Amino acid sequence: MTMPTNNPSRQDNGTPSLMRRWRSMRCFSLCIAGPGLVLFSLSGCGGGGTSSCGSCHIVTQPQAAAPSITTAQSPNGATGAVIVTLADTTSGATIYYTLDGTTPTTSSPIYSAPFLVAANLTVNAIAVASSDSNSEVASQAFAPNLASGTLVWSDEFTNSGASNSEPNPATWTYDTGYQCCGNNEQETYCAWGSNSSPCNSSNPNALIAPGGGLNIVAQNPSGANYTSARLKSEGLFSFMYGRIEAKILLPESQGMWPAFWMLGNNIANSEPWPACGEADIMEHIDGNNTPFGGPNTGPLPGYDWYQASIHGTGLSGGTPYPASAANGYSATAWHTYGMIWTKGQIQYYIDDPANIYETFTTSSPGTGTWPFDQGPMFVILNLAVGGDWPGDVDAGTVFPSTMQVQYVRIYTN
Repeated sequence: MTMPTNNPSRQDNGTPSLMRRWRSMRCFSLCIAGPGLVLFSLSGCGGGGTSSCGSCHIVTQPQAAAPSITTAQSPNGATGAVIVTLADTTSGATIYYTLDGTTPTTSSPIYSAPFLVAANLTVNAIAVASSDSNSEVASQAFAPNLASGTLVWSDEFTNSGASNSEPNPATWTYDTGYQCCGNNEQETYCAWGSNSSPCNSSNPNALIAPGGGLNIVAQNPSGANYTSARLKSEGLFSFMYGRIEAKILLPESQGMWPAFWMLGNNIANSEPWPACGEADIMEHIDGNNTPFGGPNTGPLPGYDWYQASIHGTGLSGGTPYPASAANGYSATAWHTYGMIWTKGQIQYYIDDPANIYETFTTSSPGTGTWPFDQGPMFVILNLAVGGDWPGDVDAGTVFPSTMQVQYVRIYTN
């Protein structure tokens, strides 16, 4: 049968146009080349005549190096308690890790700081870098087998010298600047050694005094200039689950706002505040101010008190301690302020771990997103001057005012 000459499926020579176009194309071959290699390649097929397609030219893709897992004995902690550091040699790599033995993915916590390991667990980690395939899983199991209540890390703030010394730079760094951190505070936070006005390295705001003890000092060097310090272990040290406490003597006068608290490591790379989680172990303001909403809102308690609380996305809770003046609490006496952190639960105590006065769980207060099981947290010690909660300083505010910290300690649960 003769086909019509205007049939679009044929050229003048009678060869189907679809076939001619296919024969003139370059073709692709699928090649199973192994980990870190591209799984397809390109080979050429000439137009016209016969040509063999399908030869495989392997193009390699770099694979990120597996992370290294290194350990060091935890300062002042029991044998077997270690500080774990993750690192990778691949430029620009992000390390994802797990502490529960599961295989890490890009949804796992991002490594940002060394962390304490004092329990039986397995650390797994991968490295992910753009243009590289994901690394193999690095893994290390730990089995310290430590009893509950074992001291596993501490900073005792020792100083055997005759002059002030610097807080350990391997553990503590600083937030700095005027109103650096919100709350309409009045101070400039100063780092050790800072001479940027109004900071003065010869009169530091954070120091370890001769004989020992961390001193965080709020000063009024001139006029309306106020200086203080905000120490944090961010990027240097963190932990997940355990009992943490600090022995502290607090200053008391209008506008003084000392605090001992924690934030999630992931605030730096994936979860801004409050999604990172905030655990306030101790915040104190003048007893003549109200527990909630700042000065001049609601009835004054008329006695000394402090507050512990938690914060997350849509999550906030906390009540003052004590509930009445009958407890006889005074911030001007030494007290141990503590937190017991387990999976799905945070508890706060004063002076004795058995004296738990507040408990939070995933179902209580029961609103918002519980952020306290998503990875390690770092420690903060600071003395704010003024701000939304305590209100501004006044003529009766005492300068210098000092928050004294004898130690910070972490124990196994």
